Amino acid sequence: MKRDIRLWQFFGFGVASLLGTVLHFLYDWLDGSLWVASFSGVNESTWEHMKLLFWPMLIFAIGQSFFFRDRDDFWCVKLRGTALGLTLIPALFYGYNGIIGKSPDWLNIGIFFISAAIAYAYEYREFKRERIKCSSPKTAITALILIGLLFVIFTFVSPRINLFKDPLTSTYGVN
Repeated sequence: MKRDIRLWQFFGFGVASLLGTVLHFLYDWLDGSLWVASFSGVNESTWEHMKLLFWPMLIFAIGQSFFFRDRDDFWCVKLRGTALGLTLIPALFYGYNGIIGKSPDWLNIGIFFISAAIAYAYEYREFKRERIKCSSPKTAITALILIGLLFVIFTFVSPRINLFKDPLTSTYGVN
């Protein structure tokens, strides 16, 4: 499995799916423990569902990076794949809500898995191509760190816009 990109990406999708599902419930399972709030879903907002994809993808990328050290484009591909997955969650959610006007749980769950699958498929395609231009892997790593910091900060200090609003309780972030 050391260099089989298809297996790596398939495994990454599995890790993101499983860990994202666990993170969805972890905050409640631990009775609202603040130490886990930054990494798990604290409410049902779209932002919190994006967080459920971000942390598993980042954790998997860190582990995967040890096997892809020779790829100068590794972190740029991971940044682009993660950004794609994070963009798809609100785009699909608000897109179908704008058309259908309601939010069935099975479709919300499906959006998470579809976004993860597309993100990992995109990364696979980029890894199989000739290397993409990545002028600064450090910039890609810095961008991922900044995204992570935003997830932490906005968990506790959420902007008062719909992306951060829990549709069930009309609250924002940690209560």
